[in-house]
Amino acid sequence: MTLLFITGTSTDVGKTIVTAALAATARVAGAEVAVVKPAQTGVAPGEPGDLAEITRLSGITRTVELARYPDPLAPDTAARRCGQPLLTLAETAAAIESCADADLTLVEGAGGLLVRIGEFTLLDLAQKLDAPVLVVAAAGLGTLNHTELTTRTLQSAGVRCAGIVIGSWPTTPDLAAECNRTDLPALTGMDLVGTLPAGTGSWSAPQFTAAALTWFDPDWIARHLHPLG
Repeated sequence: MTLLFITGTSTDVGKTIVTAALAATARVAGAEVAVVKPAQTGVAPGEPGDLAEITRLSGITRTVELARYPDPLAPDTAARRCGQPLLTLAETAAAIESCADADLTLVEGAGGLLVRIGEFTLLDLAQKLDAPVLVVAAAGLGTLNHTELTTRTLQSAGVRCAGIVIGSWPTTPDLAAECNRTDLPALTGMDLVGTLPAGTGSWSAPQFTAAALTWFDPDWIARHLHPLG
């Protein structure tokens, strides 16, 4: 099983859409893909969450969600507010390992790298499973600081950064965005391996899947998503 974690430099930077694009790209190439979202917040029971959106856009159907909390907060806070037990590192790792028969398992975190998913962070989980982490960054002002903080934290923890993806590239980028696209890899020392256009989450599934491959560096895709090729 190839394992890839997806984190963000903050919330609302495009993690779910990036995860869907990776899943679609791998599925079209013939890989069996599983997607794990340990904790979903801000969604009531029975309502479609991030995994439903990933399924709609990518066509993959093997998904795992371990906990769901109604308040749109960090998962540990949301769990305490509704009286549910916190997820543990052991049970979450076991759920991911149960997907070992898939060719590729994508694990989408909540918010940023150090947000508490339960009794642990995504960084703790990546360390336990020895998994690389793909960082989804914003395009505009502030992203250099947020992204470098994230990549330095990964490096300090001995967790491999699989690269940086800009999760929502504006139709008309401003000067900051244009400069950031150059500066992100230069300042972090990590490759910019993908850029997703803004608004792709509203696309139809066929349009999304057809375009997804073009958003990532082909060599990076070959190394990370096509291990059997």
